[in-house]
Amino acid sequence: MTATVTVATRAEQGSQKWAYALVLAASGVALGVSGAPAPLYGIYQQAWHFSPLTTTFVFAVYAVAALVAVLVSGRISDVVGRKPVLLGAFGIMILGLVVFLFADNVAMLLLARALHGLAVGATVVAGAAALLDMRPKEGARAGQLVGVAFNIGMAVAILGSALLAQYAPHPLRTPYVVITLACLAIGAGVIALREPHTARTAGRITITKPAVPQEIRSDFWFSALGVMAAWSVLGVLLSLYPSLASAKTGIHNLVFGGAVVASTALAGAGVQYFATGIPARRAAIIGDIGMAIALLLTIPALATHNWVLVLVAGFALGATFGLGFGGSLRHLSNVVPQHKRGETMSAYYLLAYSAMALPTVVAGWAATTWGLTTVFPWFVVAVSLACLAAAGLGMRRQSA
Repeated sequence: MTATVTVATRAEQGSQKWAYALVLAASGVALGVSGAPAPLYGIYQQAWHFSPLTTTFVFAVYAVAALVAVLVSGRISDVVGRKPVLLGAFGIMILGLVVFLFADNVAMLLLARALHGLAVGATVVAGAAALLDMRPKEGARAGQLVGVAFNIGMAVAILGSALLAQYAPHPLRTPYVVITLACLAIGAGVIALREPHTARTAGRITITKPAVPQEIRSDFWFSALGVMAAWSVLGVLLSLYPSLASAKTGIHNLVFGGAVVASTALAGAGVQYFATGIPARRAAIIGDIGMAIALLLTIPALATHNWVLVLVAGFALGATFGLGFGGSLRHLSNVVPQHKRGETMSAYYLLAYSAMALPTVVAGWAATTWGLTTVFPWFVVAVSLACLAAAGLGMRRQSA
C-alpha cells in the first residue's frame, strides 16, 4: 500500500510539472496588468482634460490598494490555501479590466486601479508562497525568477498596450480585451492547479503587523532605503515619464512611450537574472550608486531631444534598478530571522508601496503647478540623493 501511495504521489507531481511555471506566469501577468494602462494615461488626459496630479492619483490608488492586499493576503492564503487566493485575485483582476473597458470618467479609473492593486498585491504574496510550497529549498531562486517574471510581464504588457492603442481600433478598449483574454487563460490554469499548500493552518485571518527585529535594523534600513528610492522611480516612470519623453523628443507615437518603459523593465529583468553571482549587499550598493548616476543622466538625455539617448538612459536606469532592487531584497532575505519574516516583509513592503505612491502624487502636484519639465530634474536629484544615502549606509555597515 505504501508503494501504491508513493507511485500515486509521483504521478500527481509529474502530471503538474507545469504548476511552477504557471504560478510564475501568473505573477508576470499580474504585474503586466498593473503596467498596461501606463501608455494610455496620455489619451485619458487629453480626452477628459485632467491634470498630471489626477494621473498620479490614479496611479497612487493602485499602490495603496496593493499594500492592503500585501498585509492581509499572506495570512488568508495560510488559512484557506494559495489556490483560492490566486483565483480570487484573478477574478478581481478581470473585474478591474471590465471597469477599465467601460470607463468614461476618472472615478471609474480610480475604481479599476484600486481593484488591480488588490488583485496584484494578493497575487504577489500568494504566488510567492505557492512557489516556496512547491520547491521549499529554492527560495532564493524563486525570488530571482519572480523578479524576472515581474519585469518581463510589465514590459510585454506595456509595449503590447501601446501597440494596440496606436494601431488597433478603439485604443481605450482593445488593450483591455486582449489582457482580459490572457487573464482568463491563466485563471483556467489556476482552476486546474492542485493546491500546493497542504499544511494549512487554522485560525483567524488577521493583518500582519509590520515590525523590524532589533538585531537587523541597520540591514533593514539599508534594504528599505534602496527599495524606497527604486520604487519612487518606478512610480513616476509608469505615470509621468512616457509623456515627458514624448514631449521632449517630439515623438507622440504611443509605441515610443511604451518602448521607453518596456526597455527599462527588460533591462531590470536581465540584470536580476544574471547578477545573482554578485553578493547581495555589493549588488545593492552598486545598484544604488548606479541608479543615482543613471537618474541624473536622464536630465541631459531628455535635454538633447534625441529619442535614442532617451531610450539608452531608460535602459541604464532599468539595469541599475534591477541590480539595486534585486540586491536589496536578496540581502534582506538573507538576514531576516525565519520566525520574523512575515512582520519584517510587511514593514518592507509598507515602505516600498508608500514610496511608490507618495512621491508620485507629490510629483504630479508639482507638475500641475509648475510643469513636468520644471519639476522632473528636482525629483531626479532628490531620489538620487536617497539612492546615495542607501549606498552609504550599506558601505558603512560593511566596513563596521
